[in-house]
Amino acid sequence: MMLRINKERCTLCEACLSTCPFAALERVGDEIVVLDTCRLCGMCVRNCPVEAMFIEKQGEDLTEASLKETRNVIVIAEYDNKQLHPVTLELVGKGRAMADQISGELACVLMGCDCEKEATSLLEYGVDVVYLYDHKAFGHFTIEPYTNAVEDAIRDFEPAIALFAATPLGRSLAPRVAARFRTGLTADCTTLEVRENGELVQIRPAFGGDVMAQIITPKHRPQMATMRHKISEPARPRHNPGSKVVRRELTDELLQSGITVVNVQKRPPESSISDAEIIVACGRGVGNRETLGLVEELARLIGGQVGVTRPLVETGFANYRQQIGLSGRAVRPKLLITVGVSGAVQFTAGITGAETIVAIDSNPEAPIFQVCHYGLVGDLNEILPILIDSLKG
Repeated sequence: MMLRINKERCTLCEACLSTCPFAALERVGDEIVVLDTCRLCGMCVRNCPVEAMFIEKQGEDLTEASLKETRNVIVIAEYDNKQLHPVTLELVGKGRAMADQISGELACVLMGCDCEKEATSLLEYGVDVVYLYDHKAFGHFTIEPYTNAVEDAIRDFEPAIALFAATPLGRSLAPRVAARFRTGLTADCTTLEVRENGELVQIRPAFGGDVMAQIITPKHRPQMATMRHKISEPARPRHNPGSKVVRRELTDELLQSGITVVNVQKRPPESSISDAEIIVACGRGVGNRETLGLVEELARLIGGQVGVTRPLVETGFANYRQQIGLSGRAVRPKLLITVGVSGAVQFTAGITGAETIVAIDSNPEAPIFQVCHYGLVGDLNEILPILIDSLKG
């Protein structure tokens, strides 16, 4: 449990100071501060003339006053002891926009070994506070110390919203942190919106993509969500006076893990469809390998990569690494050409960041034409050869 003060209601009358039998309250400037000597007796709560004080019970519904007071946003950075994962700046960009909208501050949690330089660099992108946990225990990802560090940062910063990356690390870490705070967690969000009252609307497809679910956490904080790579724009440099790096230390007990990392072997680097600037994506409408061959030739001629929808992976036409959509990769190419793709929400959720989308399909009513910038309706086996011949030229 924790004693909280609603700063909007508090009139600084100081009635609570004389009421407290443990001298656990003190006025510092224009606010009343709760000291460590507080025993949660409730005398101040009962005697506050404007009902600005309340005791919050961990894991239970927050009061309306507490919900209004909680405005900050925190994001969890990912660092592999060489560099920040690109998704970190995407989280920072989304978090900064949310914090500005609800008049809050943005914090970032960075865990690693010898990563002070990276912590300082985050301040250049609009982060107000970077919580730095720099210790050899964070040299490799082990779940217990990482969870303890994030919990420590959240308890200190008291955010309304906490964002994690939908990566292997984030998907392992976020549920444990949510359990610590007995709050909700929405995984793999395709869209995140924040209301004026600080309520986070977490949007993701449900029931096989038939509906877009809008999920909220109205009575618990922090509101937590994981966000996929390439879904949001990365943060841009932004001057932020007063920003700072705060070094945090955990006790030896909290740094212990039941897992010992003996050795780490990295896989050889692979080209990822997520990083491609030009993509030709084909769907079920391609129909056969001959038409797929035309798609591959078109992609080669324009310097792009071939992406596919889930049905082509399931039928063995393509590798799962080429799959785009909810169960595949999110992409943000400069140019995306879709061929024989109907435009189901499972696919379109992964292409929201594409700069220009050109759709080719025989069905003029296909949903893909609702999201594309340019559309061609016709037989794929007639349109593709014309495009290829014109490029060969």
